[in-house]
Amino acid sequence: MTEATPTPPAPKPSPAPAAAKPAPAPKIAMPTPVLNHSAGKLLTTTRYWPTELWANPWASPNYRRGALMLAAIIGGVLLTGAAVGELSRWGDKIYALIGAFVASQGWPQNTAEGAWILLKALIVLHVILINGLWAIWWERKISAHIQSRVGPTYSGGFHGWAQTIFDGIKLLLKEDITPDAADKWVHALAPGIVVAPVVVAFAPVSFGTQLSAANIDIGVLYVFAFAGISVIGIVMAGWASGNKYSLLGGLRAAAQIVSYELPRAFSVVPVLMLAGSLNLEAIALAQAGYWHGLVPRWFLFYPVVGQIAFLIFLIASVAETNRTPFDIPEAESELVSGFHTEYSGMKWSIFFLAEYGYVLLASFLLATFFLGGGAPPLAQLGFIPSWIWMLAKALLMMFIFLWTRWTFPRLRADQLMDFNWKFLLPWSFANIALAGAYLLL
Repeated sequence: MTEATPTPPAPKPSPAPAAAKPAPAPKIAMPTPVLNHSAGKLLTTTRYWPTELWANPWASPNYRRGALMLAAIIGGVLLTGAAVGELSRWGDKIYALIGAFVASQGWPQNTAEGAWILLKALIVLHVILINGLWAIWWERKISAHIQSRVGPTYSGGFHGWAQTIFDGIKLLLKEDITPDAADKWVHALAPGIVVAPVVVAFAPVSFGTQLSAANIDIGVLYVFAFAGISVIGIVMAGWASGNKYSLLGGLRAAAQIVSYELPRAFSVVPVLMLAGSLNLEAIALAQAGYWHGLVPRWFLFYPVVGQIAFLIFLIASVAETNRTPFDIPEAESELVSGFHTEYSGMKWSIFFLAEYGYVLLASFLLATFFLGGGAPPLAQLGFIPSWIWMLAKALLMMFIFLWTRWTFPRLRADQLMDFNWKFLLPWSFANIALAGAYLLL
């Protein structure tokens, strides 16, 4: 017998070709850090910076370049204002175009009125939104310089101007968290109740000569009435969060805002007595002219009465916006973040949008009540449109709000109430009596 030929082993399968390695992700170009030792810009040799720098600031090329850029920005704004002129005449032209378009389509005339009101509402809404982006960036830069820092630097290039925009995108993408113990409907509704009144309250605010969304005869009363509604939203946020810190913050906010509303309202009474009107545009017009052709007839310059009213209104306005030194409703060292501790994402940011909206509202009211509205400080500067003067005065008042926050320490709750009931309120009454005596003399 012949032996069977052994079967050759089956050939091993060739190994599968290795999967191609994924292409490496493109490297994101990051800005080169400049505030470090190697760049020579980390200040470690002196603890007196920038005191030594400010001894002779013009010796620094960066200071000269910054001053030149600031002068260019101001000059550009003035030239733009001179070219554009008063914005009110452009509003009349836009209204006429809307009316002509509606008439050409054969639509009812009420359609033109409705479209015009809608356009003004959108403009006011965008003023508040843009103000939020601008004011947050500005406050970061001011606080940084007060604390010898530089603030936003990289985002967008020039002084980190796009930082707040990127922060807004981040907040849009963040998770919206509602605590299990929260009253979900009230918790969701509270930010809207806080921000909606500030939009409505801007309706009669004058941005220049004949430049307001609605010329209301009782404009002052209208603004105070709607601005007071936001406290309801803050109380709702504190109660609905199911958190004792939030509840305490909401209760503190209610007590503070209701208390300071009294001297704030009474401080305006002398202005109303001098102007003889509740209309914001009429109040600004009552301050037209100059004493001896030099000193503006602004209510701020009325002896004693004007200065007391201005200070009380300014202090009470800072308190009503819950900003330092009156920020006990959200005192971090005591209440985490107070009434908005349990908020996140866009709901959380809406509270700050409302806060900066109220800061802007108070700034425009200060400019209208005490700084002559859109009137120039010198008669020779009358060629600059009123809306530029109004904006400049409002920004000056806003700077005081921001400077105050980063300068003064927080008051205790009892100190805050004592200051209101024992100092501001009595002086607001006394100022009304002084204004009456002033009118009788």
